[in-house]
Amino acid sequence: MRDTMAPMSPHRQPRLLALVFVGGALGTAARAAIEAAAPAAPGTWPWATFGINLAGAFLLGLLLETLDRRAARLGPGPAPRLFLGTGILGGFTTYSAFAVETVHLPLPLAILYAVLTATMGLAAAGLGFRWARSRGNVPVPEPGP
Repeated sequence: MRDTMAPMSPHRQPRLLALVFVGGALGTAARAAIEAAAPAAPGTWPWATFGINLAGAFLLGLLLETLDRRAARLGPGPAPRLFLGTGILGGFTTYSAFAVETVHLPLPLAILYAVLTATMGLAAAGLGFRWARSRGNVPVPEPGP
């Protein structure tokens, strides 16, 4: 039997689900606009997808460390992480397009693209994390009007 006083888990809260939905729509729209502005010719390096995924990885590292610092001062709250991280950045980054584009590249280029996307994505996330951590002396604004 469920404790009626226990808080509802985040994945069952309509408000939080709506934040993920809206954030995902915004991130996907931004990605689609970039992809439309700089489409890759068949068989060539997909620069737009590559840049989107690296930028998204950097921003996710930056976001998660920043939110972790904020939570240490103000208490945890899932809304910013779900809206910005899961929603916007989840919709913005495009690993499904990465997979499709990889299989349409010549084999040597596909291997290079896959390896560089994975390794540079991890490095970009680490840089975002380190940059946010280096700004640890910058106070986190208090919530309020």
